[in-house]
Amino acid sequence: MKKPKWVVEKEQAKRAAAAETLWLFGLHAVRDALVNPARHRLRLVATRNAADKLADAIATSGMEPEIVDPRRFPVPLDPGSVHQGAALEVRPLDWGSLADRCATGDDAGGRAIVVALDRVTDPHNVGAILRSAEVFGARAVVAPARHAAPETGALAKTASGALERQPYLRVRNLTAALQELRDMGFVLLGLAGEADQDLGEGLATHAGRPVVLVLGAEGPGLREGTRAACDALVRVPATGAFGSLNVSTAAAVALYAARTGGG
Repeated sequence: MKKPKWVVEKEQAKRAAAAETLWLFGLHAVRDALVNPARHRLRLVATRNAADKLADAIATSGMEPEIVDPRRFPVPLDPGSVHQGAALEVRPLDWGSLADRCATGDDAGGRAIVVALDRVTDPHNVGAILRSAEVFGARAVVAPARHAAPETGALAKTASGALERQPYLRVRNLTAALQELRDMGFVLLGLAGEADQDLGEGLATHAGRPVVLVLGAEGPGLREGTRAACDALVRVPATGAFGSLNVSTAAAVALYAARTGGG
């Protein structure tokens, strides 16, 4: 019996994902990936100097590095990538499902927090958000599988190790994921500069509730459908007339507020 087209396409996508690899680079990103037991590692390329600096992590991983001449670094990195003499080929991490990572109940530090990103495509912004999410104990950072920054070496380097520890869940449909989080008991607060309500007021209104902080790309902000999916729109209060915050800075401020104030 011939398989339906959608089944064939799903199987093809699964095989393609399994075959996908990426290069992490830089001493910090490589070290954290080497000691992460969940990371599927394929190839480690390093200069002698870098291998010496990573000796403990290399021993933990059980990998045998390819020692190379620093003047001829044989790794397909973008020009200008600061690899510090170390690069590691890996497969993307599998963090499991939204329900696996975000099931409700208070965290040790207070209310459960999730960050949702609506088409934030800059890997440096997403890397910085992952780092803040780890610092403030978010359960996950959620983004659409398309039109969002994928795992890349640049993202990993900006995340400064957080990519190995902070769940980064790429979902097929962000609106559906937000509804799933609402069904789990989360309240959805969308950050928008033109909102009437301050972030602190929105958090206080829903004191004791787990919260999803929903942020959009710089410039366009939240899409209309994403706005409609939120329970409320809130803004980070500002006293100056400069304009809006960078999305990664706004995420850090919102995470701090959600972790320390408003219940």
